Amino acid sequence: MNTHTDFPGTGPRRRRSRGPVKALTAVAVVAAVAAGGAYATGLGPFGDESGPDPEAVAQARAFLADWSAGHLPAAAARTTRPDRAEEVLRGFTAGLDIDKPKLAAGQPEETGDGTLTVPFTARMPVTGLGTWTYTAKLPLREQGDGTWKVDWKLSLVHPRLSETEKFRLEREETQPVEATDRSGATLSAATHPSLAPVLDQLAGGGKGGGPRGAVELVDRATGKTVRTEASFGGEDTAGDDGPVRTTLDATWQSAAERALAEADGKNASLVALRVDDGEILAVANSPASGFNRAVSGTYAPGSTWKLVTSSALLLKGAVAPDDVVDCPKYLTVGKRFQNVETSEHPDATFRKDFTESCNTAFISLRGKLADAELGDVAKKYFGVGQTWHVGVPSYDGSVPVPRDATEKAASMIGQGRVQANPLIMASVTATAVSGTFHQPTLVAGTEDTTATTPLPPKVVAQLRELMRATVTEGTARVLAGLPGEIGAKTGTAEVSDEQDNNGWLVAHRGDVAIACVVEEGVTGGGSAGPVIRSLLSAVPES
Repeated sequence: MNTHTDFPGTGPRRRRSRGPVKALTAVAVVAAVAAGGAYATGLGPFGDESGPDPEAVAQARAFLADWSAGHLPAAAARTTRPDRAEEVLRGFTAGLDIDKPKLAAGQPEETGDGTLTVPFTARMPVTGLGTWTYTAKLPLREQGDGTWKVDWKLSLVHPRLSETEKFRLEREETQPVEATDRSGATLSAATHPSLAPVLDQLAGGGKGGGPRGAVELVDRATGKTVRTEASFGGEDTAGDDGPVRTTLDATWQSAAERALAEADGKNASLVALRVDDGEILAVANSPASGFNRAVSGTYAPGSTWKLVTSSALLLKGAVAPDDVVDCPKYLTVGKRFQNVETSEHPDATFRKDFTESCNTAFISLRGKLADAELGDVAKKYFGVGQTWHVGVPSYDGSVPVPRDATEKAASMIGQGRVQANPLIMASVTATAVSGTFHQPTLVAGTEDTTATTPLPPKVVAQLRELMRATVTEGTARVLAGLPGEIGAKTGTAEVSDEQDNNGWLVAHRGDVAIACVVEEGVTGGGSAGPVIRSLLSAVPES
Protein backbone atom coordinates (compact mmCIF):
# COMPACT_ATOMS: atom_id res chain seq x y z
CA MET A 1 0.00 0.00 0.00
CA ASN A 2 1.24 3.46 -0.87
CA THR A 3 0.68 6.51 1.30
CA HIS A 4 1.58 10.06 0.44
CA THR A 5 2.00 13.41 2.10
CA ASP A 6 1.82 16.68 0.23
CA PHE A 7 3.81 19.85 0.72
CA PRO A 8 2.26 22.36 0.87
CA GLY A 9 -1.24 20.90 0.51
CA THR A 10 -4.16 19.19 2.16
CA GLY A 11 -3.05 15.56 2.08
CA PRO A 12 -2.76 13.44 5.24
CA ARG A 13 0.03 14.38 7.61
CA ARG A 14 1.59 12.45 10.43
CA ARG A 15 2.22 14.31 13.71
CA ARG A 16 5.90 14.14 14.60
CA SER A 17 7.25 13.90 18.09
CA ARG A 18 9.40 16.92 18.89
CA GLY A 19 11.33 15.16 21.61
CA PRO A 20 14.39 13.81 19.78
CA VAL A 21 14.84 16.81 17.52
CA LYS A 22 16.64 19.26 19.79
CA ALA A 23 20.11 17.91 20.38
CA LEU A 24 20.63 16.53 16.92
CA THR A 25 20.00 19.88 15.35
CA ALA A 26 21.94 21.66 18.05
CA VAL A 27 25.26 20.83 16.42
CA ALA A 28 24.23 22.96 13.47
CA VAL A 29 23.04 25.70 15.80
CA VAL A 30 26.29 25.84 17.73
CA ALA A 31 28.37 25.79 14.56
CA ALA A 32 26.33 28.52 12.97
CA VAL A 33 26.17 30.73 16.05
CA ALA A 34 29.89 30.36 16.57
CA ALA A 35 30.48 31.16 12.93
CA GLY A 36 28.19 34.17 13.13
CA GLY A 37 30.15 35.52 16.08
CA ALA A 38 33.38 34.97 14.22
CA TYR A 39 32.17 36.85 11.18
CA ALA A 40 30.86 39.69 13.31
CA THR A 41 34.31 40.18 14.80
CA GLY A 42 36.13 39.84 11.50
CA LEU A 43 37.64 36.47 12.37
CA GLY A 44 36.00 34.57 9.52
CA PRO A 45 37.40 34.15 6.02
CA PHE A 46 35.04 36.82 4.73
CA GLY A 47 36.09 39.50 7.22
CA ASP A 48 38.18 41.35 4.61
CA GLU A 49 36.72 44.75 3.71
CA SER A 50 36.99 43.89 0.01
CA GLY A 51 34.82 40.76 0.39
CA PRO A 52 31.13 40.22 1.09
CA ASP A 53 29.62 42.14 3.98
CA PRO A 54 30.18 40.07 7.16
CA GLU A 55 26.75 41.11 8.46
CA ALA A 56 25.08 39.63 5.39
CA VAL A 57 27.00 36.38 5.78
CA ALA A 58 26.15 36.22 9.47
CA GLN A 59 22.47 36.75 8.67
CA ALA A 60 22.52 33.92 6.11
CA ARG A 61 24.16 31.52 8.54
CA ALA A 62 21.77 32.51 11.31
CA PHE A 63 18.80 31.84 9.01
CA LEU A 64 20.15 28.37 8.19
CA ALA A 65 20.85 27.69 11.87
CA ASP A 66 17.32 28.68 12.90
CA TRP A 67 15.81 26.55 10.14
CA SER A 68 18.01 23.59 11.16
CA ALA A 69 16.99 23.94 14.81
CA GLY A 70 13.29 24.17 14.05
CA HIS A 71 13.16 27.81 15.17
CA LEU A 72 10.96 28.65 12.20
CA PRO A 73 9.49 31.97 13.44
CA ALA A 74 13.03 33.20 14.07
CA ALA A 75 14.19 32.01 10.65
CA ALA A 76 11.20 33.62 8.96
CA ALA A 77 11.84 36.91 10.77
CA ARG A 78 15.18 37.11 8.96
CA THR A 79 13.39 37.23 5.59
CA THR A 80 11.58 39.91 3.61
CA ARG A 81 8.26 38.00 3.96
CA PRO A 82 8.11 36.52 7.49
CA ASP A 83 4.51 35.23 7.40
CA ARG A 84 4.87 33.44 4.07
CA ALA A 85 8.34 32.15 4.93
CA GLU A 86 7.18 30.56 8.20
CA GLU A 87 4.19 28.94 6.47
CA VAL A 88 6.32 27.43 3.72
CA LEU A 89 9.19 26.28 5.94
CA ARG A 90 6.75 24.64 8.34
CA GLY A 91 4.83 22.96 5.53
CA PHE A 92 8.02 21.75 3.88
CA THR A 93 9.50 20.07 6.96
CA ALA A 94 6.24 18.73 8.41
CA GLY A 95 4.62 17.80 5.10
CA LEU A 96 7.64 15.81 3.95
CA ASP A 97 8.32 14.31 7.40
CA ILE A 98 11.75 15.95 7.49
CA ASP A 99 13.44 15.47 10.84
CA LYS A 100 16.50 17.42 12.01
CA PRO A 101 17.60 19.12 8.77
CA LYS A 102 21.26 19.99 8.43
CA LEU A 103 22.13 23.03 6.31
CA ALA A 104 25.74 23.87 5.50
CA ALA A 105 26.57 27.27 3.98
CA GLY A 106 29.06 27.56 1.15
CA GLN A 107 31.19 30.43 -0.16
CA PRO A 108 29.18 33.68 -0.48
CA GLU A 109 28.86 35.22 -3.94
CA GLU A 110 28.48 38.98 -4.47
CA THR A 111 25.85 39.67 -7.11
CA GLY A 112 25.89 43.47 -7.01
CA ASP A 113 23.13 46.05 -6.56
CA GLY A 114 22.96 45.45 -2.82
CA THR A 115 22.45 41.70 -3.17
CA LEU A 116 24.43 38.64 -2.10
CA THR A 117 23.97 34.90 -2.64
CA VAL A 118 25.02 32.18 -0.22
CA PRO A 119 24.86 28.64 -1.65
CA PHE A 120 24.13 25.87 0.80
CA THR A 121 23.91 22.09 0.98
CA ALA A 122 20.76 20.65 2.54
CA ARG A 123 20.73 17.22 4.15
CA MET A 124 17.07 16.47 4.86
CA PRO A 125 16.46 13.25 6.86
CA VAL A 126 13.06 11.92 5.83
CA THR A 127 11.75 10.08 8.88
CA GLY A 128 12.13 6.34 8.57
CA LEU A 129 13.44 6.44 5.00
CA GLY A 130 16.79 8.16 4.56
CA THR A 131 18.42 11.48 3.81
CA TRP A 132 17.51 13.67 0.86
CA THR A 133 20.52 15.80 -0.09
CA TYR A 134 20.44 18.74 -2.49
CA THR A 135 21.96 22.19 -3.05
CA ALA A 136 20.20 25.54 -3.16
CA LYS A 137 20.99 29.25 -2.99
CA LEU A 138 20.07 31.78 -0.34
CA PRO A 139 19.57 35.29 -1.75
CA LEU A 140 20.12 38.27 0.56
CA ARG A 141 19.23 41.90 -0.03
CA GLU A 142 20.42 45.01 1.77
CA GLN A 143 17.53 46.95 3.28
CA GLY A 144 17.05 50.69 3.35
CA ASP A 145 18.35 50.93 6.91
CA GLY A 146 21.59 49.15 5.97
CA THR A 147 20.63 45.77 7.49
CA TRP A 148 20.43 42.53 5.49
CA LYS A 149 17.52 40.15 5.08
CA VAL A 150 16.97 36.91 3.20
CA ASP A 151 15.13 37.87 0.02
CA TRP A 152 12.23 35.42 0.27
CA LYS A 153 11.59 33.17 -2.76
CA LEU A 154 10.15 29.66 -2.87
CA SER A 155 13.22 28.52 -4.79
CA LEU A 156 15.52 29.18 -1.83
CA VAL A 157 13.89 26.24 -0.03
CA HIS A 158 14.55 24.02 -3.06
CA PRO A 159 15.43 25.16 -6.60
CA ARG A 160 12.39 23.35 -8.09
CA LEU A 161 9.82 24.56 -5.59
CA SER A 162 7.60 27.12 -7.35
CA GLU A 163 4.09 28.53 -7.61
CA THR A 164 3.24 25.77 -10.10
CA GLU A 165 5.06 22.77 -8.64
CA LYS A 166 5.37 21.33 -5.13
CA PHE A 167 6.69 18.19 -3.43
CA ARG A 168 4.89 15.11 -2.20
CA LEU A 169 6.17 12.26 -0.05
CA GLU A 170 5.18 8.75 -1.16
CA ARG A 171 5.58 5.86 1.29
CA GLU A 172 5.26 2.18 0.47
CA GLU A 173 4.69 -0.41 3.12
CA THR A 174 7.15 -3.32 3.18
CA GLN A 175 7.54 -6.54 5.06
CA PRO A 176 9.82 -6.31 8.13
CA VAL A 177 13.24 -7.91 7.94
CA GLU A 178 13.74 -10.95 10.17
CA ALA A 179 17.06 -11.00 12.00
CA THR A 180 19.08 -13.06 14.46
CA ASP A 181 22.01 -12.29 16.70
CA ARG A 182 25.51 -13.70 16.24
CA SER A 183 24.45 -16.98 17.91
CA GLY A 184 21.22 -17.42 15.99
CA ALA A 185 18.81 -16.04 18.60
CA THR A 186 15.84 -14.22 17.08
CA LEU A 187 15.90 -10.43 17.28
CA SER A 188 12.75 -8.36 16.95
CA ALA A 189 11.32 -5.05 18.07
CA ALA A 190 9.11 -7.02 20.45
CA THR A 191 12.03 -8.65 22.28
CA HIS A 192 14.45 -5.74 21.87
CA PRO A 193 12.42 -2.53 21.36
CA SER A 194 15.48 -0.35 20.90
CA LEU A 195 16.33 -2.25 17.72
CA ALA A 196 13.17 -1.04 15.94
CA PRO A 197 14.90 1.65 13.84
CA VAL A 198 17.86 -0.66 13.19
CA LEU A 199 15.69 -3.52 11.94
CA ASP A 200 13.78 -1.07 9.75
CA GLN A 201 17.07 -0.05 8.11
CA LEU A 202 18.75 -3.41 7.98
CA ALA A 203 19.92 -4.29 4.48
CA GLY A 204 22.01 -7.40 4.92
CA GLY A 205 21.96 -10.93 3.57
CA GLY A 206 21.01 -9.83 0.04
CA LYS A 207 17.85 -8.10 1.27
CA GLY A 208 16.68 -4.64 0.36
CA GLY A 209 13.96 -4.81 2.97
CA GLY A 210 12.90 -1.98 5.16
CA PRO A 211 10.91 1.13 4.39
CA ARG A 212 10.70 2.41 0.83
CA GLY A 213 9.46 5.66 -0.56
CA ALA A 214 10.18 8.72 -2.68
CA VAL A 215 9.99 12.50 -2.75
CA GLU A 216 8.08 13.44 -5.89
CA LEU A 217 7.83 16.81 -7.63
CA VAL A 218 4.18 17.23 -8.66
CA ASP A 219 2.10 19.72 -10.60
CA ARG A 220 0.04 21.81 -8.18
CA ALA A 221 -2.96 21.97 -10.51
CA THR A 222 -3.19 18.36 -11.71
CA GLY A 223 -1.34 16.47 -8.96
CA LYS A 224 0.59 14.57 -11.62
CA THR A 225 4.20 13.59 -10.93
CA VAL A 226 6.69 15.69 -12.86
CA ARG A 227 9.83 13.91 -11.64
CA THR A 228 11.20 11.86 -8.73
CA GLU A 229 13.56 13.94 -6.62
CA ALA A 230 14.75 11.22 -4.23
CA SER A 231 14.14 7.49 -3.82
CA PHE A 232 14.64 5.45 -0.66
CA GLY A 233 14.99 1.71 -0.11
CA GLY A 234 15.47 -1.07 -2.58
CA GLU A 235 13.46 -3.96 -3.93
CA ASP A 236 11.48 -5.70 -1.21
CA THR A 237 12.92 -9.19 -1.03
CA ALA A 238 12.47 -9.74 2.69
CA GLY A 239 11.99 -13.39 3.50
CA ASP A 240 13.61 -14.70 0.32
CA ASP A 241 16.70 -16.12 2.05
CA GLY A 242 15.63 -16.42 5.67
CA PRO A 243 16.61 -14.19 8.57
CA VAL A 244 19.55 -11.78 8.44
CA ARG A 245 22.30 -12.92 10.79
CA THR A 246 23.78 -9.91 12.54
CA THR A 247 26.88 -9.38 14.68
CA LEU A 248 24.69 -8.32 17.60
CA ASP A 249 24.75 -10.21 20.89
CA ALA A 250 21.33 -10.64 22.50
CA THR A 251 22.84 -10.50 26.01
CA TRP A 252 24.68 -7.24 25.30
CA GLN A 253 21.66 -5.80 23.47
CA SER A 254 19.30 -6.52 26.36
CA ALA A 255 21.76 -5.11 28.89
CA ALA A 256 22.25 -1.98 26.77
CA GLU A 257 18.52 -1.36 26.57
CA ARG A 258 18.13 -1.76 30.32
CA ALA A 259 21.12 0.51 30.91
CA LEU A 260 19.52 3.37 28.99
CA ALA A 261 16.92 3.55 31.74
CA GLU A 262 19.69 5.28 33.73
CA ALA A 263 19.34 8.26 31.37
CA ASP A 264 16.30 9.40 33.39
CA GLY A 265 14.01 9.65 30.39
CA LYS A 266 16.35 11.82 28.32
CA ASN A 267 17.07 11.03 24.69
CA ALA A 268 20.13 8.79 24.66
CA SER A 269 21.94 6.24 22.53
CA LEU A 270 24.72 3.71 22.91
CA VAL A 271 26.94 1.46 20.81
CA ALA A 272 29.14 -1.41 21.97
CA LEU A 273 31.53 -3.11 19.55
CA ARG A 274 34.42 -5.55 19.55
CA VAL A 275 37.87 -3.98 19.58
CA ASP A 276 39.59 -6.71 17.56
CA ASP A 277 37.29 -6.70 14.52
CA GLY A 278 34.73 -3.87 14.80
CA GLU A 279 31.72 -6.18 15.01
CA ILE A 280 28.83 -4.38 16.71
CA LEU A 281 27.45 -6.12 19.79
CA ALA A 282 24.71 -3.65 20.75
CA VAL A 283 22.93 -0.61 19.30
CA ALA A 284 20.46 1.02 21.66
CA ASN A 285 18.33 4.14 21.36
CA SER A 286 16.01 5.83 23.82
CA PRO A 287 13.23 6.40 22.98
CA ALA A 288 13.15 3.05 21.23
CA SER A 289 11.19 4.16 18.18
CA GLY A 290 12.12 6.69 15.53
CA PHE A 291 15.54 7.91 14.51
CA ASN A 292 18.60 5.64 14.87
CA ARG A 293 20.66 8.29 16.64
CA ALA A 294 23.36 5.83 17.71
CA VAL A 295 24.46 5.22 14.12
CA SER A 296 23.06 8.08 12.05
CA GLY A 297 23.06 10.95 14.54
CA THR A 298 25.29 14.01 14.27
CA TYR A 299 26.63 15.40 17.53
CA ALA A 300 29.58 17.41 18.75
CA PRO A 301 31.55 14.70 20.61
CA GLY A 302 32.91 17.14 23.18
CA SER A 303 35.88 16.04 25.25
CA THR A 304 35.66 12.39 24.17
CA TRP A 305 37.28 13.79 21.01
CA LYS A 306 40.39 14.48 23.08
CA LEU A 307 41.35 10.87 22.28
CA VAL A 308 41.94 12.03 18.70
CA THR A 309 43.45 15.37 19.72
CA SER A 310 45.82 13.61 22.14
CA SER A 311 46.78 11.14 19.41
CA ALA A 312 47.64 13.99 17.04
CA LEU A 313 49.80 15.69 19.69
CA LEU A 314 51.52 12.48 20.84
CA LEU A 315 52.18 11.31 17.28
CA LYS A 316 54.42 14.28 16.56
CA GLY A 317 55.95 14.51 20.02
CA ALA A 318 54.29 17.89 20.58
CA VAL A 319 53.55 16.94 24.18
CA ALA A 320 54.30 14.14 26.62
CA PRO A 321 52.12 12.95 29.53
CA ASP A 322 54.46 14.45 32.15
CA ASP A 323 54.87 17.84 30.43
CA VAL A 324 53.42 20.78 32.35
CA VAL A 325 50.50 22.32 30.44
CA ASP A 326 48.75 24.88 32.63
CA CYS A 327 44.97 24.60 33.04
CA PRO A 328 43.48 28.05 33.75
CA LYS A 329 39.76 28.71 34.24
CA TYR A 330 39.46 30.66 31.01
CA LEU A 331 41.23 31.08 27.69
CA THR A 332 40.18 33.58 25.03
CA VAL A 333 40.63 32.77 21.34
CA GLY A 334 38.15 35.06 19.61
CA LYS A 335 35.68 33.99 22.29
CA ARG A 336 36.12 32.91 25.88
CA PHE A 337 36.50 29.19 26.45
CA GLN A 338 36.21 27.66 29.92
CA ASN A 339 36.32 24.36 31.74
CA VAL A 340 33.30 22.55 33.12
CA GLU A 341 32.25 24.36 36.29
CA THR A 342 35.12 26.79 35.56
CA SER A 343 37.60 24.46 37.23
CA GLU A 344 41.34 25.13 37.08
CA HIS A 345 44.52 23.14 37.74
CA PRO A 346 47.62 25.35 37.94
CA ASP A 347 50.88 23.71 36.82
CA ALA A 348 49.01 20.57 35.74
CA THR A 349 50.72 17.92 33.67
CA PHE A 350 49.20 16.88 30.35
CA ARG A 351 48.18 13.66 32.10
CA LYS A 352 46.21 15.70 34.64
CA ASP A 353 44.72 17.81 31.85
CA PHE A 354 43.45 14.62 30.19
CA THR A 355 42.08 12.94 33.30
CA GLU A 356 40.33 16.13 34.44
CA SER A 357 39.31 17.00 30.87
CA CYS A 358 40.79 20.49 30.88
CA ASN A 359 39.55 22.41 27.84
CA THR A 360 41.84 25.40 28.24
CA ALA A 361 44.98 23.25 28.38
CA PHE A 362 44.08 21.42 25.17
CA ILE A 363 43.19 24.67 23.42
CA SER A 364 46.52 26.19 24.49
CA LEU A 365 48.24 23.46 22.43
CA ARG A 366 46.44 24.36 19.21
CA GLY A 367 49.58 25.93 17.74
CA LYS A 368 51.30 22.54 17.87
CA LEU A 369 48.98 21.26 15.13
CA ALA A 370 48.53 22.52 11.58
CA ASP A 371 45.02 23.66 10.70
CA ALA A 372 44.18 20.47 8.79
CA GLU A 373 46.16 18.12 11.03
CA LEU A 374 43.39 17.08 13.42
CA GLY A 375 41.15 16.05 10.53
CA ASP A 376 44.03 14.30 8.78
CA VAL A 377 44.83 12.24 11.89
CA ALA A 378 41.15 11.39 12.38
CA LYS A 379 40.89 10.12 8.81
CA LYS A 380 44.29 8.44 8.48
CA TYR A 381 44.38 6.55 11.79
CA PHE A 382 40.73 6.41 12.95
CA GLY A 383 38.85 6.17 9.64
CA VAL A 384 36.64 9.13 10.58
CA GLY A 385 35.26 10.86 7.50
CA GLN A 386 35.89 7.89 5.23
CA THR A 387 32.91 5.96 3.84
CA TRP A 388 31.82 3.13 6.12
CA HIS A 389 29.65 0.21 5.01
CA VAL A 390 28.16 -0.85 8.31
CA GLY A 391 25.11 -2.74 7.05
CA VAL A 392 22.65 0.06 7.79
CA PRO A 393 22.80 3.75 6.81
CA SER A 394 25.39 5.49 8.96
CA TYR A 395 26.90 8.91 9.47
CA ASP A 396 30.67 8.48 9.37
CA GLY A 397 31.88 11.74 10.92
CA SER A 398 33.27 15.07 9.80
CA VAL A 399 36.32 17.09 10.85
CA PRO A 400 36.44 20.14 8.54
CA VAL A 401 39.51 22.35 8.31
CA PRO A 402 38.87 25.23 10.73
CA ARG A 403 37.81 28.49 9.12
CA ASP A 404 39.46 30.66 11.76
CA ALA A 405 41.36 30.62 15.05
CA THR A 406 38.22 30.35 17.16
CA GLU A 407 36.98 27.31 15.27
CA LYS A 408 40.40 25.66 15.52
CA ALA A 409 40.34 26.16 19.28
CA ALA A 410 36.87 24.61 19.45
CA SER A 411 37.88 21.61 17.34
CA MET A 412 40.65 20.74 19.82
CA ILE A 413 37.91 19.89 22.35
CA GLY A 414 35.40 18.28 20.00
CA GLN A 415 33.26 21.35 19.38
CA GLY A 416 32.88 23.73 16.44
CA ARG A 417 32.11 21.74 13.31
CA VAL A 418 33.50 18.40 14.51
CA GLN A 419 30.67 15.88 14.33
CA ALA A 420 30.34 12.26 15.41
CA ASN A 421 27.91 9.82 17.08
CA PRO A 422 28.17 6.83 19.44
CA LEU A 423 29.12 4.47 16.60
CA ILE A 424 32.02 6.71 15.61
CA MET A 425 33.20 7.30 19.16
CA ALA A 426 33.03 3.59 20.06
CA SER A 427 35.20 2.94 17.01
CA VAL A 428 37.58 5.78 17.95
CA THR A 429 37.93 4.22 21.40
CA ALA A 430 38.62 0.78 19.95
CA THR A 431 41.27 2.21 17.64
CA ALA A 432 42.90 4.22 20.42
CA VAL A 433 43.35 1.20 22.69
CA SER A 434 44.35 -1.31 19.99
CA GLY A 435 46.16 0.89 17.49
CA THR A 436 44.22 -0.51 14.54
CA PHE A 437 41.01 0.73 12.94
CA HIS A 438 38.42 -1.89 11.99
CA GLN A 439 35.38 -0.76 10.05
CA PRO A 440 32.36 -1.30 12.32
CA THR A 441 29.93 -3.86 10.95
CA LEU A 442 26.44 -5.03 11.83
CA VAL A 443 26.23 -7.86 9.29
CA ALA A 444 28.89 -10.11 7.78
CA GLY A 445 30.25 -9.52 4.32
CA THR A 446 29.89 -5.75 4.13
CA GLU A 447 32.20 -3.94 1.73
CA ASP A 448 35.24 -2.24 3.27
CA THR A 449 36.72 0.61 1.24
CA THR A 450 38.54 2.26 4.14
CA ALA A 451 42.31 2.63 4.27
CA THR A 452 44.05 3.53 7.53
CA THR A 453 47.47 3.43 9.18
CA PRO A 454 48.05 1.79 12.59
CA LEU A 455 48.94 4.01 15.53
CA PRO A 456 52.48 3.50 16.87
CA PRO A 457 52.60 1.16 19.91
CA LYS A 458 54.03 3.94 22.09
CA VAL A 459 51.06 6.21 21.39
CA VAL A 460 48.62 3.35 22.09
CA ALA A 461 50.32 2.64 25.41
CA GLN A 462 50.10 6.32 26.36
CA LEU A 463 46.42 6.55 25.43
CA ARG A 464 45.58 3.41 27.40
CA GLU A 465 47.39 4.75 30.46
CA LEU A 466 45.63 8.11 30.20
CA MET A 467 42.22 6.46 29.90
CA ARG A 468 42.90 4.13 32.82
CA ALA A 469 43.95 7.09 34.99
CA THR A 470 40.71 8.86 34.07
CA VAL A 471 38.82 6.01 35.74
CA THR A 472 41.05 5.61 38.79
CA GLU A 473 41.56 9.30 39.57
CA GLY A 474 39.75 11.47 37.03
CA THR A 475 36.34 12.39 35.68
CA ALA A 476 35.30 8.78 34.94
CA ARG A 477 35.52 7.59 38.54
CA VAL A 478 31.89 6.46 38.17
CA LEU A 479 33.34 3.29 36.60
CA ALA A 480 35.90 2.65 39.35
CA GLY A 481 35.35 -0.54 41.32
CA LEU A 482 33.85 -2.54 38.45
CA PRO A 483 35.60 -5.79 37.50
CA GLY A 484 38.31 -5.57 34.87
CA GLU A 485 40.80 -2.93 33.85
CA ILE A 486 38.52 -0.26 32.45
CA GLY A 487 39.71 2.86 30.66
CA ALA A 488 37.43 5.76 29.80
CA LYS A 489 37.03 9.39 28.75
CA THR A 490 34.18 11.70 29.63
CA GLY A 491 32.79 14.47 27.48
CA THR A 492 30.55 17.49 27.91
CA ALA A 493 29.41 19.03 24.64
CA GLU A 494 27.88 22.49 24.46
CA VAL A 495 24.66 22.69 22.49
CA SER A 496 23.21 26.20 22.72
CA ASP A 497 22.37 28.90 25.23
CA GLU A 498 18.83 27.50 25.42
CA GLN A 499 19.78 23.87 26.10
CA ASP A 500 21.81 21.95 28.65
CA ASN A 501 25.04 20.32 27.51
CA ASN A 502 25.06 16.80 26.10
CA GLY A 503 26.81 14.23 28.27
CA TRP A 504 29.26 11.71 26.76
CA LEU A 505 31.31 8.81 28.00
CA VAL A 506 33.46 6.31 26.09
CA ALA A 507 35.02 3.27 27.71
CA HIS A 508 36.76 -0.02 27.01
CA ARG A 509 37.11 -3.26 28.91
CA GLY A 510 38.68 -6.38 27.52
CA ASP A 511 37.75 -6.68 23.84
CA VAL A 512 34.79 -4.28 23.95
CA ALA A 513 34.60 -0.54 23.36
CA ILE A 514 31.49 1.47 24.24
CA ALA A 515 30.23 4.98 23.61
CA CYS A 516 27.14 6.66 25.04
CA VAL A 517 25.59 10.11 24.64
CA VAL A 518 22.76 11.52 26.75
CA GLU A 519 21.13 14.57 25.24
CA GLU A 520 21.01 17.47 27.71
CA GLY A 521 22.71 15.23 30.26
CA VAL A 522 24.74 18.23 31.55
CA THR A 523 27.94 16.24 32.26
CA GLY A 524 29.33 13.01 30.88
CA GLY A 525 30.20 11.45 34.21
CA GLY A 526 26.84 12.34 35.69
CA SER A 527 24.61 11.20 32.81
CA ALA A 528 26.36 8.78 30.43
CA GLY A 529 28.49 7.41 33.28
CA PRO A 530 25.65 5.59 35.08
CA VAL A 531 24.46 4.14 31.75
CA ILE A 532 27.81 2.55 30.95
CA ARG A 533 28.30 1.47 34.56
CA SER A 534 24.95 -0.35 34.41
CA LEU A 535 25.90 -2.02 31.13
CA LEU A 536 29.33 -3.20 32.30
CA SER A 537 27.81 -4.46 35.55
CA ALA A 538 25.38 -6.65 33.63
CA VAL A 539 27.68 -8.36 31.12
CA PRO A 540 30.67 -10.66 31.63
CA GLU A 541 34.22 -9.49 31.06
CA SER A 542 35.29 -10.29 27.52
